Amino acid sequence: IIAEVKSLIKEGYKQVTLLGQNVNSYGNDNPKEFGTFSELLKELDKIEGDFRIRFMSSHPKDLSEELIKTIASSKHICHGIHLPVQSGSTKILKAMNRKYTREDYLKKIEMIRKILPDCQITSDVIVGFPGETEEDFEETVSLAKEVKFISLFMFVYSRRKGTVADKMEQIDESVKKDRIKRLIAAENKISTEVAKSLVGKTMRLLIEGYDEKEDAYVGMTDSAKAVFVKSNTNIIGKFIDATITKSTGSKLFANA
Repeated sequence: IIAEVKSLIKEGYKQVTLLGQNVNSYGNDNPKEFGTFSELLKELDKIEGDFRIRFMSSHPKDLSEELIKTIASSKHICHGIHLPVQSGSTKILKAMNRKYTREDYLKKIEMIRKILPDCQITSDVIVGFPGETEEDFEETVSLAKEVKFISLFMFVYSRRKGTVADKMEQIDESVKKDRIKRLIAAENKISTEVAKSLVGKTMRLLIEGYDEKEDAYVGMTDSAKAVFVKSNTNIIGKFIDATITKSTGSKLFANA
């Protein structure tokens, strides 16, 4: 992994993403040979150059304080963490076999905020998992409001034959559709508020492309949040520091 990243940076790549179903479990099967995920990140951070390191996804049950401290002391690792929660209800989390509770998840968020105050959190949520009551759903909405995710990927539970969940009490499709609409509305309000709070802040952006509709370049923040940037020169592929000038809904705008 280290050799490959070194090769990519030498070729001029600006961003590397470490991808795994649960990156936090890296090395658990052979820690003496491979080390922990935090140790891997520390080695990658030693590589010279101007680039970013991202990783996903982190499983809440394995997210350690050591990992967050590694990010905080790094030069290259993004201060944006994708931490899938799936549900705000401890009852549903247990049914999903997620191995953590609502309280456990919120403690992880508190720990991240303490060590990395500027870190933005993104997450995944499944609505309509078998056995989900209205109260369970409302717990998911309240958790989203409490954490203030900058972005939330929301899905309706899809039944799959042969799974344990297939044998559980299923939720009516109309109920699932109603709940996902309500969650989307709630998250839109949250992300709008988060976007407003970022106005006036200077952020480091990696310019990844050009948006014809907005007539602006598209830069990505540490948390992979798109920012539309006006510039008279071609800045694609460059890192820039830009101050957020305004927000429209959840969209952010800046000048180069």
